Amino acid sequence: MGHCCSKDEPAVDNIEVITSVKHPTPPRAASEAVATPPPQMTSGFSSSFPASPFQSPLPAGVRPSPSPASTPGRKFRWPFPPPSPAKPIMAIMRRRGLGKQQPKEGPIPEEGGGEGGEARERVADGAGAGDLGLDKSFGYPNNLAAKYELGKELGRGHFGHTCWAKGKKGEVKGQPVAVKIISKAKMTTALSIEDVRREVKILKALSGHSNTIKFYDAFEDENNVYVVMELCEGGELLDRILSRGGRYTEEDAKTIVVQILNVVAYCHLQGVVHRDLKPENFLFTSRDEDAPLRIIDFGLSDFVRPDEHLNDIVGSAYYVAPEVLRRSYNLEADMWSIGVIIYILLCGSRPFWARTESGIFRSVLRSDPNFDDSPWPNVSPEAKDFVQRLLNKDHRKRMTAAQALSHPWLRDSNQAMPLDIFIFKMVKSYICATSFKRAALKALAKAIPEDELVYLRTQFSLLEPKNGSVSLDNFRVALAKHVTDAMKESRVPDILNLMQPLAYKAMGFEEFCAAAISTYQLEALEGLGQHGSSSLWIFRTGRKPGSSQWRNWHWK
Repeated sequence: MGHCCSKDEPAVDNIEVITSVKHPTPPRAASEAVATPPPQMTSGFSSSFPASPFQSPLPAGVRPSPSPASTPGRKFRWPFPPPSPAKPIMAIMRRRGLGKQQPKEGPIPEEGGGEGGEARERVADGAGAGDLGLDKSFGYPNNLAAKYELGKELGRGHFGHTCWAKGKKGEVKGQPVAVKIISKAKMTTALSIEDVRREVKILKALSGHSNTIKFYDAFEDENNVYVVMELCEGGELLDRILSRGGRYTEEDAKTIVVQILNVVAYCHLQGVVHRDLKPENFLFTSRDEDAPLRIIDFGLSDFVRPDEHLNDIVGSAYYVAPEVLRRSYNLEADMWSIGVIIYILLCGSRPFWARTESGIFRSVLRSDPNFDDSPWPNVSPEAKDFVQRLLNKDHRKRMTAAQALSHPWLRDSNQAMPLDIFIFKMVKSYICATSFKRAALKALAKAIPEDELVYLRTQFSLLEPKNGSVSLDNFRVALAKHVTDAMKESRVPDILNLMQPLAYKAMGFEEFCAAAISTYQLEALEGLGQHGSSSLWIFRTGRKPGSSQWRNWHWK
């Protein structure tokens, strides 16, 4: 179904085909690694999910539905619902003769592009027809029972379930853990098998970060794959938001935001894009108010270099970035999702809302978040600017995770700044640019606002300059300090091959600023000044300012 949504045409223009943004990856079992299931309450209408005792505020001007039946085919478990099943996609495929009828609980096909995408969808819709001849051996040990004692079930999903367990030996002896059990019978395609393999690779590689759920072991037998992880008993971030009446104070929100940005910056440095960031995928280690946060569920994650793009539509409807719906995106898509999370944290409602998923997608592509209604007039200008710079529909103007940590709103958090892979991408582009463009960038660097210089100074110092300059060795050593198997898998270090000129000529701080700045991000800032606007015009057009076109561009 790759023809239904090109890069130049929004996905919603043929929205009946793309009504669910999911991937054939086995999703985590319900309440994965959470010791207590969510509270239930009785409801006045039939639903396959337990209802929430809390209600999320609707966006300003939106009246509540008069009855549950008025929301077409949608009865959600939570105020921020997951994507619906793939029934609409299956129906359209059957009308086009692309596959046999699939049971309702079947896996959701990947929205791949072109002919390959249609082939994958046909296999996924073939009720296991592609299962023949698949190698479902992962090479994991087969001695789970010797190391862990399984206990009660914590949650269940389509591809498996999560159980409580206790370690019998080793570093987790006597400690409670969570065991995610993935059924091999549900792995009906080579893609779904590779997705499980990749999820375990990413979990293992990123486990060392303080805000990533700890990975302990992976096992398999004839029927299942077992992934042993840290047990987080504090519940989801979504539960905390709801328990606080739907919103956080700015100071409390900062504590959450800093942890999210730190772990996402680490993922991006390793060349991992999460692609499903939402409050449900952040767990607290305990029920203490100051318990640390852990990121979970790398089932939709993928490896990507900073100069590459992905094109498959994955994620959760309320949090999906516009460029994902347009099938061309990179690490910036995660930053959009973080912007949605922070918007919810600060005001208690969603920035993009509709009664159907197709309506949500249209809103994401065409609408702007509301920053006028309560409580936004009482939110600090710094916090509002922070969210606006994440929810910019032009992904090139969005802040990176490391840039966000140096934003004035978070500057008093006293957090160590992480190395930003974005710097490597920008320096590479600078080296490959023409001498004329490099000269324009040097002129533009003189107009950089002081707030942006804080970020650049930090990144320059992380490269450990010698005699005030950085060379290729500085970039190589800085990257090597953070290398993991994930970074090797994503081939992030390959970007150094295009930075060879730095081996012969070092770069001082002024030139580093010229190389590392994003002209698109600067264009999004206010108060760039006459000098900065002129330099930006020279860089973009290659012409001197002064023409009528320049005047129109300058004042637009």
